[in-house]
Amino acid sequence: MPLSNPSSVIVALSGGVDSAVAASLLIEQGHSVAGLFMSNWDEDETGYCTSAADYQDARRVAEELGIPLHRASFAREYRDRVFAHFLDEYQAGRTPNPDVLCNREIKFGACYELASRLGARRFATGHYARVAQSGAQTALLRAADTAKDQTYFLHAIDPALLSNVLFPIGDMRKSEVREYARAHALPVHDKKDSTGICFIGERPFTEFLSTYLPAQPGAIESSDGLVLGRHQGLMYYTLGQRQGLGVGGRRGAGGEPWYVADKDLERNVLIVVQGQNHPRLLSRGLETGQVHWLASGGLPRASITAQIRHRQSPVAVDVTCGPDGSASVTFHEPLRAVAPGQYIGFYAGERCLGGAPIRRSLALLDASAILRTAT
Repeated sequence: MPLSNPSSVIVALSGGVDSAVAASLLIEQGHSVAGLFMSNWDEDETGYCTSAADYQDARRVAEELGIPLHRASFAREYRDRVFAHFLDEYQAGRTPNPDVLCNREIKFGACYELASRLGARRFATGHYARVAQSGAQTALLRAADTAKDQTYFLHAIDPALLSNVLFPIGDMRKSEVREYARAHALPVHDKKDSTGICFIGERPFTEFLSTYLPAQPGAIESSDGLVLGRHQGLMYYTLGQRQGLGVGGRRGAGGEPWYVADKDLERNVLIVVQGQNHPRLLSRGLETGQVHWLASGGLPRASITAQIRHRQSPVAVDVTCGPDGSASVTFHEPLRAVAPGQYIGFYAGERCLGGAPIRRSLALLDASAILRTAT
């Protein structure tokens, strides 16, 4: 049934503790609340998909709170707008981040649109983030719990939506969210947080990806061209990865572990180096694709920080915008394992300014210097 109350809010109720607490807080604040459970992946028979169980948890939460619960499937939209890009990026040798696209295309795309059609005046989620007015604009701010902050995953959403979005738990720490859920007897108060990519679940990543992208084995080489082993397919490895290489030691190389430093797509070769701080793993900057700005006017005059992955400590950067909307970014201190296909998020203090896909990392040293250092 469509909502008509001026204070009506639809909460994306996932079946987890964060969205349950978000819904409860909104009720306490006097809003007319309804829940919306969305499934983004078709059920499978492997036992890895938890959508059915999550829906039952969301239903129990809605019953406890006395609110209606809508249910919708966005599986087709997810496959077309998120998963297809995910496969294309891996096939091109890059490492995508589907959570960023899922927020833009599904949660704050298709799901937001459905909430609007149902008559909601506001749309709320259990993300750890905050919104606040900044002059005539609504700004996206980091959460109070910096360890749980999710603005990195939200940097690509439409900024026009922010004035109609609520993040009720953005001022709370995770421990406070758990405590609130227990105190209010919410049925999911002790449910474990979900981890990993939603459509993969707990299954081995290589097993999942191999059903869509056939393995193309090739050589594993050191940075000076010595063959050390075989890889199963470049798409199965991430820059900076240590586990699962199957590379033994070599005479005179010492006992330090090996890490993925690069992918030679033309030769189908995985390049590895020894030591987690090897110069080949470090970058002085990067180049991006099209930058998506949440703040109108692009870069402010204030100092800019950035992060290239979730939970990474922000680092100071210099940003030069190109005429095509891309950017060249220079780090004030080298960063490790900059992976093309991932995203860089830009910040001014607590405010998320936007972000962009990483297209190319800029090596810390030139090739000859790297070889001299390695030897």
